Amino acid sequence: MANHVSESLPELTFQYQCSLPPLPVPSLESSLSKYLDAVHPFASEKELQATVNIVKKFQDGVGKELHQKLLQRAKTKKNWLEEWWLDTVYLEGRIPSQLNVNFGGPAPYLEHCWPPAEGVYLQRASVITWHTLQYWNLLRTERLAPQKSGKNPLDMHQFRMLFCTCKVPGVKKDTIYNYFKTEREGPCPSHLVIMCRGRIFTFDALCGGQILTPPELLRQLTYVKKFCEGEPEGDGVAALTSEERTRWAKAREHLISIDPNNKTILETIQSSLFVISLDETKPYCTAENYTNALTGNPTIRWGDKSYNSLVFSDGTFGSNCDHAPYDAMVLVSFCWYLDNQLKATDGKWKGSDAVRSMPLPEELVFTVDEKTRSDINNAKQQYLESDLQIVCHAFTAFGKTAIKQKKLHPDTFVQLAMQLAYYRMHKKPGSCYETAMTRRFYHGRTETMRPCTQEALNWCKAMMDPTCNVSICRKAMLLAFSKHNILMAEAQDGKGFDRHLLGLYLIAKEEGLPTPELFLDPLYTKSGGGGNFVLSSSLLGYTTVLGAVAPMVHHGYGFFYRIRDDSSSNSILTL
Repeated sequence: MANHVSESLPELTFQYQCSLPPLPVPSLESSLSKYLDAVHPFASEKELQATVNIVKKFQDGVGKELHQKLLQRAKTKKNWLEEWWLDTVYLEGRIPSQLNVNFGGPAPYLEHCWPPAEGVYLQRASVITWHTLQYWNLLRTERLAPQKSGKNPLDMHQFRMLFCTCKVPGVKKDTIYNYFKTEREGPCPSHLVIMCRGRIFTFDALCGGQILTPPELLRQLTYVKKFCEGEPEGDGVAALTSEERTRWAKAREHLISIDPNNKTILETIQSSLFVISLDETKPYCTAENYTNALTGNPTIRWGDKSYNSLVFSDGTFGSNCDHAPYDAMVLVSFCWYLDNQLKATDGKWKGSDAVRSMPLPEELVFTVDEKTRSDINNAKQQYLESDLQIVCHAFTAFGKTAIKQKKLHPDTFVQLAMQLAYYRMHKKPGSCYETAMTRRFYHGRTETMRPCTQEALNWCKAMMDPTCNVSICRKAMLLAFSKHNILMAEAQDGKGFDRHLLGLYLIAKEEGLPTPELFLDPLYTKSGGGGNFVLSSSLLGYTTVLGAVAPMVHHGYGFFYRIRDDSSSNSILTL
């Protein structure tokens, strides 16, 4: 009886965190063998032999020593990579992060209950904000079901970072501030921040401990909009968050030195649930083409916030999120929830229209001087000079259903199609990164899966060779599919090699040792190592949610896609 009762109790969001296995360290031999396999498509015979010699020397020499040190680190940390990954990839980088690192995209609601329309954006914003607050409450009360892969629970730590989280710039390294707490842990900030026409406002999303209803949220948003319409445009301090990180850090220090109240305002923004950006533009989105939804005004987005909800005046929506605290699957899960809630209610509020008495939104006014104004103008200029290009389209001929009928994996299908497209365009293989999820492990995030295998290249060559018949091409394709599926499964199981190599590189750096020759080998970079992949890609899932991240390198591509039953959509970003 007791067992039956315990089994029927709902699972808590974070209940499996402590029981998740530690992130494993693969064997040195397997990682180096996989690395040699991965560089093969990019090497001449002479180059490959040189790299084979370098790898052997590394394996028998300094690599063995570094690997032992990494194993020692893994004994003291449940996730040996976590801190390094955060620092190296997100916090120590100095490039502007709002366009180059952040992810975001259009909301899918325009495909069903909320097509572009005039005069409805505040009303819609109040409804979507209410649903967003319900999701926050699910996390607060730990009623969001923990995600699983089969029967294995996945790490849910990143979901703590969706709300009340902000990156703060430092001169040499940024810091993540997370103010979120579950109900069991204690009080959690409950205020929202609204940005409109270069001005910033805040109000509490709770009244008497209850989440504001859509009519109450509408009253608050309407106040902000009308206030801004009657005043000149604000100083647009938010644009500073789009700057190069050290320049933003110094501008922030100066801002705080002018007036201590500026620090209070910064902390209010940092700790807020999320930011609502009231954007006067009309992206003219359609369900087929989302291109214009991904551009935006830097004075009404706080680029370091974990979640900016973008509200456009044509009643369409989007998001812009700092990538440091969590990966896109958190946003995809959250947006999929919102989309389903809207579908279930046809995008309407069916509750009470009563509006309780509560304080109006408070404007947060920074004290600025000429230097800060100059910093803001410089930030706007560099943001608008970005050479990022975005193309976003839907492929509607077929989707997941037709692919699976052929007993092929839909994701592998898209990845190989991308390899062939690149090969046709550039007449050479394209070094490619695909995200592999490692959330089976404690605080696991991602591993690199390299889709440009020798098998994929052989297939591309066969497809371009008029002397190869269908049978030859099919055989080559099936070999490429098989290799891709094996590598993806291994990467998700903690048996990839790129994060392992990064760990060995960072151990050498921390120990003050010379950079091992393996990492200086031209083939290491040419094959994509060190974050030099020409193609950066990720499956966003089999839902309605779409989004994108900038490419890793200039003249590179960011390729992010969703796969539906009867179609697929992709966002392609180029630099």
